[in-house]
Amino acid sequence: MNRSTVATVALRTPLFRGERSLRIALVGAPGGGKSTLFRDVQATAVKTAPLAGSRHAYEECALQLGLDEARLVKLPSLRTLTDLADEDRPTLKYLLWGDRPATVSRHDRDASPAPFGPPDVIVQVVDATALERHLELTLELLELSRPLVIALNKMDEARTQGLYLSGKALARRLGVRAVRTSAARGHGLAQLFREALEAARAGVSPLPLAAGEHLRKSLEPLEAVLRDSEIRAAFGVPAHFLTLQVAQGDRYFREELQQHFPALTDKVERACEAASAMLPRPLAEELHAERHHLALTLAEAVTRPDRPDDRRNWRYWLDELFLSPRWSLLGSTAVFAGVLFIVFGLSAWIDGLTAARLAEWVSTWQPQSTEGVVARAVADGMIGLVGIVVPYMIPLVLLLVALEHSGVMARIAFAVDRGFHRIGLHGSVAVPFLLGLGCNVPALSSVARTTRGEERGAAAVLIAFVPCSARSALVLALAGKYLGGLAVFGVFALALAVIAILGRLLKQRMPAAEPGVVPEIPPFTLPRWVPLLRETWLRTQDVVTIVMPLLVVGSVVLALLNHHGADAIINSALRPLTLGWLGLPAVLGVPILFGVLRKELSLLMLYQAFGSFHLEDFLDPIQLLTLVVFLTFYVPCVSTFAVTLKLFGRRIALKSVLMSIGAALAAGGVLRFALLGSQMLVG
Repeated sequence: MNRSTVATVALRTPLFRGERSLRIALVGAPGGGKSTLFRDVQATAVKTAPLAGSRHAYEECALQLGLDEARLVKLPSLRTLTDLADEDRPTLKYLLWGDRPATVSRHDRDASPAPFGPPDVIVQVVDATALERHLELTLELLELSRPLVIALNKMDEARTQGLYLSGKALARRLGVRAVRTSAARGHGLAQLFREALEAARAGVSPLPLAAGEHLRKSLEPLEAVLRDSEIRAAFGVPAHFLTLQVAQGDRYFREELQQHFPALTDKVERACEAASAMLPRPLAEELHAERHHLALTLAEAVTRPDRPDDRRNWRYWLDELFLSPRWSLLGSTAVFAGVLFIVFGLSAWIDGLTAARLAEWVSTWQPQSTEGVVARAVADGMIGLVGIVVPYMIPLVLLLVALEHSGVMARIAFAVDRGFHRIGLHGSVAVPFLLGLGCNVPALSSVARTTRGEERGAAAVLIAFVPCSARSALVLALAGKYLGGLAVFGVFALALAVIAILGRLLKQRMPAAEPGVVPEIPPFTLPRWVPLLRETWLRTQDVVTIVMPLLVVGSVVLALLNHHGADAIINSALRPLTLGWLGLPAVLGVPILFGVLRKELSLLMLYQAFGSFHLEDFLDPIQLLTLVVFLTFYVPCVSTFAVTLKLFGRRIALKSVLMSIGAALAAGGVLRFALLGSQMLVG
C-alpha cells in the first residue's frame, strides 16, 4: 500500500492582507543604503510624490511577503528627529501621525504629509561601517513607541574593513530586532522582512534607553508640567518624546505648545532653566551629549576588531561576480553566453547524432500512396519530437536546473531585477527567458510556476518572442550563411528591442503594478543527481503529453494537403502576404505555413519550394533578410501555442499568437520598405 506524506506549514497569524496589509516605513541617515535596499525589493511600479510641505519625496510600493502583503514607504533621509528644518519636518510628522494629524497640527496648511496611515513598523537602515553616527538616530526612534527593526547594512564592507558586528548583541541591548544585511548584494533581506512581520505581529514597541540619573532628575519638573492629559491628547505623541523635544528646544513643538497652551509657556521655560541649572551644561547640549555617549557605548559593545577576511574561497569570488554592482552584469552575461554555447555548440553536435541521422534515414522514403504519406508524416512528427527534446531541451533544462539548485540563478535574478522592472516584470523571469533560448515550451512551464497575476500573462506573451533554438538555427542557417555575422547580430538585437518595446506596452496596460518580491539569496550548494533529474523530468513532461500528439497530427494534416495538391491553393491564398507585403516569391506560402508546426520545417520547405539549396539564386539580400525577420517573430510553433493554451488560458494564447503575427508582419514589412527606400536613395 502506497503511503503519501503531507507537509504542513504553520500559518502565522494575524495575516496582513487586503485592508489589513502592513505598512513599513524605511528610514535612515544619509549613506546607510536605504535607497539600495528599496530598489532591491520594489514593485514593478513605484509611486513617488513629495511630502506635503516639503520638496523631499517619498517612494511607496506594494510588497508580497509570502502570504502577507505590505506597503513599503521609503522616507527622505534624516540625521535626527530634533529641531528639524522645515523641509525635513514632514518626515517626522508622517512617522508620528501619518494621514491623521494630531490636534496641534491640524491648523497647518500641509497637516497630512502623505495620503496614507502611519507605519505599523519602522525599519531603520544603518551603515555598519559608521555605526556610532547612525545609532544616535536609533536612540531617537526608540522614543516613538513603534515597533522597530534595524538593518545592519553594508556588512560586506564592514568585514573588508576588519570589523565584526554582532546583530544579536545590538538587539539584546536595544530591545529590538536587528538583522545583518548587505543590500548591494541582496544578503539578509528576506530575514529582515520576516523580522519586520514578526515585530508587527508581536505589537510590542521598544522602550527608550534609560538616561543617566542626573538627567532623569533634572527632567522631572518639565515632565510634571507636560503630564497634563489635554496636552498629551493634543500632541498625540509619547510623553517622554514630547518632553525631550521641548527640553531640546525643538522649534516646532515649542511653538505649538505656546500657541495651544499659552498659560504653560512660563512654567515650561522655568522648568528648562531649572534643569539646566542642575547640569554641567545647558539642557539641550547635555541631552545631545548623553545620546552621543550612549551611541558610542553601544557601537563599542557590539563591534570588535576582526582580521579582514582573507579566506576568499570560490564562494566569495562567485558572489563577487554575480552580486557586486561592479561585476554582476558581467557574471550574468557569462551565464547567458554559456547557455548559448550549450544551445549552439553541444546541442548541435547531439542533434547531428540523433535527429539529423533519423531525418537523413527517412528522407529516402518517398511514398506515393495516401497511406504511405500518412506514415511518413507520422515519422516526421516523431523525428521532430526527437529533434526538440534530445539535443536542445534535455541538456538545456538540465543545465538550468543545476544552476538553480546551486544558487547561481537566484543571484542572476537579483542582478537583472531592475532591468526587468522596466518592462513590468521581476528578475525571477530570467530563468524562463534563458529556458526560452532552448525551447519556449519548458520556458512557459517555468513562467506558470514562478509568476502570478498580470505579470504571469505578460511574461507568457513575451516568452513567445525569445529566439528558441529552432528559430536561432534558422537565423544562423539563412542570415549567417548568406548575409554574414552582422546580419545575425542585427536580427537578435531586433528581437531584444521588440521584447523591450512590447514589454513596455504590456506594462502600461496592466491594471496594477506587480508587488515587490524580497530576494532570497541561498548559499551555494552542489546539485544532487536525483533531485536534478526529477526536476528536469517535471519541466519537460509537457512535451510528451502535449507536444508529441500535436507534432504528429499537424505533420499528417500538412502532408495530406501537399499530397492532394492543396499547396497551390495555400500559396495563392497567402499571395497578398508573401508577394504583396513582404515582397517574397508566392511559392513561399507553404513554407511559411509549415513554420507554424516547427521552424526547421520552414527551412526544409524553402529548399523544396525552389528545388535547390542555393537560395541566393532565388532571393536577393533584402528578400532574405525580410524572410529571416518575419520567421523570427512569426508564431513560434504549434507546441508553444498548445502549452500556452493549457497553462494560461485562451485569452493569453490568442493574445500571444496575434501579437507574434502582428510583430512579424510589422517588422518584416517595415524592414523591407526601409531597405528598398535606402537602396533607391543610394542608387
